[in-house]
Amino acid sequence: SGRVNVEIESHPRPRLSLKVAYFLSDTGEPGRGNFWVVPGSHLQDTQERSPDGLGQPEGAIPILAKLGSAVFFDRRLWHTASPNWSHITRKVLFYGYGYRWLCTKDDMTVQSLWEQSDPIQKQMLGWRVNANGLYSPSDEDVPLRTWLREHSPDEAK
Repeated sequence: SGRVNVEIESHPRPRLSLKVAYFLSDTGEPGRGNFWVVPGSHLQDTQERSPDGLGQPEGAIPILAKLGSAVFFDRRLWHTASPNWSHITRKVLFYGYGYRWLCTKDDMTVQSLWEQSDPIQKQMLGWRVNANGLYSPSDEDVPLRTWLREHSPDEAK
């Protein structure tokens, strides 16, 4: 989907978010639609493509994730899927986490989910009282902070 921070003139460009891939099927062997990454590519401002435009770039490695694994990675890291040659359907949930002031590209939260979520769950799904909650959040915008102050004050600093 491209680089979000192309216009930022620093090297390396800053990390703005991370992703977590939750594997709901076993991709622990090659050929199962494995998730591929280029280690260290998050520190590069560009990524060379393979010469023929097909396949993986130089240095790419498959992530052999077993069912139930969670893989955390910096979104700047070059990553992609690959063909699945197995009889197992590859199922992976990707969650992106970023700073509050970065709005998501897609609002895909199902309305009934909002209605049944508690305040902390709503916060984790991106809910806020108003737009100011993105930049200068009140306790109402971040109920998890209030919970943390009550249950683990040392961690809430």
